[in-house]
Parts: sequence; structure tokens; C-alpha cells
Amino acid sequence: MTDRLALITGASRGLGAAMAEQLCARGWHVVAVARTVGGLEDLDDRIKTLGLPGMGAVTLAPMDVTNDDAMRHLCLSIHQRWGKLDLWAHTAVHAAPLAPAGSLDVKDWDKSIATNVRATGTLIPMIEPLLRAGEGQAMFFEDPRAGEKFFGAYGASKAAQIALARSWAAETAAIGPKVRIETPAPMPTATRARFFPGEDRAPLIAPRDEAARLINLL
Repeated sequence: MTDRLALITGASRGLGAAMAEQLCARGWHVVAVARTVGGLEDLDDRIKTLGLPGMGAVTLAPMDVTNDDAMRHLCLSIHQRWGKLDLWAHTAVHAAPLAPAGSLDVKDWDKSIATNVRATGTLIPMIEPLLRAGEGQAMFFEDPRAGEKFFGAYGASKAAQIALARSWAAETAAIGPKVRIETPAPMPTATRARFFPGEDRAPLIAPRDEAARLINLL
């Protein structure tokens, strides 16, 4: 078991959960953040059943990334216990239902901005010192839906998130932390099923395989 520490925001399902499992299997300690307590508990159970030699561990942190006080307290706790982060993988996202731009639901629009844009902007200043202390890396995940019909809320807010990440990457290129922006392969996640109901899921890449590929880039 190594002393490598990862923070995964949005870890209860999909790519975030798969990355948590893959990192633990490689000996990392993962702090898994998500709103869904049941999803985090299921993640913990799956990790425990792996039973691999040199397994890492997971610390469950059931909280909402839009809760500034909770996330600030978590980052302080990480600093006090470990003093650094080696990886921050930001998979948390609000995927608003598809709708014409002229029929956007205000609540979904506000939640998209709060989760996909504002939370990212508040988390970067909290997490950057921890990554610098550990010479760590941040990883964001692009989904280039901006401008596609019916993807207004999701596409616009996700594009804004990635634009912010690109600015951070350019600003820290010489001084760290290293900021990666990757485009995952299509996966049979619950979010994709909502966007593309009835799609043939056979050709899609399993989240665990895509997580392994992304982790190998570190």
C-alpha cells in the first residue's frame, strides 16, 4: 500500500466510482465525495470485495460539492490528516434533462450552473494548495456537447467548466499543479442512458476499462 492520496468528487457512480475502484486496487487511498450515501456505501462494498494484495482504502465523504462550508471543511481535514493530495479527479456533474433552449427549466439551469460551474470555481482555490503540497495533478473530463440541440443547459455549463479548467492549466503549466483535461470514451452510464435512450450499448466502453486508461495517463 502506498501513501498516494486521491480526491474524487462525484464518486458514487459512473466514471467517478470506477476510478475510485481502480485507484484502490492499485494501492491508493481515495477520498470519495458524492451526495448519494447509498451509492458511496455500494462503492465501499465493491472495493472491500476486491480483496487484492496491496489494496488501498476508501474514505467516504457524503456531501454536496455545491456546499462551500462542507467542502472547505473536507479540504482542511485532508490537510490536517495527510498534508497533501496526489490527484483530484472531478467527475461531479449535473446532467439536466434534454430540452429546447426556449423551454429550459429554471431550476435545472440554476442547478447546472451551481454544480458544473460555480462549484468548480470554488473548489479550485481550496484544492490547489493540497495538490501543490503533493506535487499532484487535477483531472477534468470534457464532454463536447456545447451547441448541440437540446443540450443547452448541460452543454453550456459543461463548456464553462472546461474553459475554467483550461485557464487553470495554462496558469499552472510552469509552476504546478499539472491540470489534465481528458475526453472519456462513451460509456454505458446512467447519464448517457438518459441522453440516448434506446442506444445500442454493446459498443460502449466499460467504465472500469476507461478508468484504467485514464489512470495510466497520470
